Amino acid sequence: MKNLRRLLALLTAATMITITGCATVGGQSTQSAPAATEASEEAPAAEAEALSEAESAEEPSETETAASPQEKESYLIGICQLVQHPALDAATQGFKDALTEEFGEAVSFDEQNAAGDTSTAATICTNLVSENVDLILANATPALQAAAAATNEIPVLGTSITEYGVALEIEDFNGTVGGNISGTSDLPPLDKQAAMVTELFPEAKTAGILYCSAEPNSKYQADMVKQNLEASGLTVNIYTFSDSNDVAAVTGEAVANVDVIYIPTDNTAASCTEAINNVAKPAGIPIVAGEEGIMSGCGVATLSISYYDLGVTTGKMAIRILKGEENISEMPIEYYPDPVKKYNPVLSEALGVTIPDDYTAAE
Repeated sequence: MKNLRRLLALLTAATMITITGCATVGGQSTQSAPAATEASEEAPAAEAEALSEAESAEEPSETETAASPQEKESYLIGICQLVQHPALDAATQGFKDALTEEFGEAVSFDEQNAAGDTSTAATICTNLVSENVDLILANATPALQAAAAATNEIPVLGTSITEYGVALEIEDFNGTVGGNISGTSDLPPLDKQAAMVTELFPEAKTAGILYCSAEPNSKYQADMVKQNLEASGLTVNIYTFSDSNDVAAVTGEAVANVDVIYIPTDNTAASCTEAINNVAKPAGIPIVAGEEGIMSGCGVATLSISYYDLGVTTGKMAIRILKGEENISEMPIEYYPDPVKKYNPVLSEALGVTIPDDYTAAE
């Protein structure tokens, strides 16, 4: 508005200069030489200055054009969660709680669940990009892959991701994804999880590893645990199911051939713990799980992380991004620092498993 008023004032001044250099004689305009010269020199100068002011008004500064995130009055956060189960639910809740604590009513969420279907996850992420959300939370590996395919501009934070190099097919992954992606990992120390198997079941000769073949991060964990168990002298057999439809059948094959089963942080397994337990428990085969949600449903013990706290950590990363305090392309993946040995008291008692004193009973 100031620029507009100045423009009008300058144009008026230019006009007045021209008028004052004129005289009317016999109804005709005549102009003295000095006045004409002054008008010809000053009017264009005034007009040029006015045009310059107009251009400045029409072209805001870089600060005005690219307002920093902290100037925003509200934020819309998109959430794509692969499937509903306790671990992923807890991570999403922790993420939302962290952002709500920071921004209050200024933050809102478009939270959607893909019900375990990767194509649905892709559709969800595409829709979130169309909404022009400020940031996307991708909860679980297929959700992260869908978000990465949908946008290379909107910040994407993953959570409940085991290994980002595997999930995003990054060779020689150094801990920082780069671009518009970062997040948190739920990867526990796999060597320590393998050690739990031999600690709790020293008489076991054969171990089975059970997971979904469609989840690359599950395969990564299975391969690492297999190496550690074999180094301890166990024979290890791998059993994979392609989806929830063949979980019970594959579990039945496993319990018929092993002394103990290990299940990594596998999303399909986590959503099918009842079906697994209905086969493994009657057969008397104990399960060591990669995370507490699976343990609560069908396992006797785990080296557990808190998925809620993992979500809070992811939320704090989002806050720093939204406030412009950090560049997501430079943010390394963050890990849960203090996993805890936990056990399932009900299932442990039912299977007659003796639990060492340094394990904490799950609630």
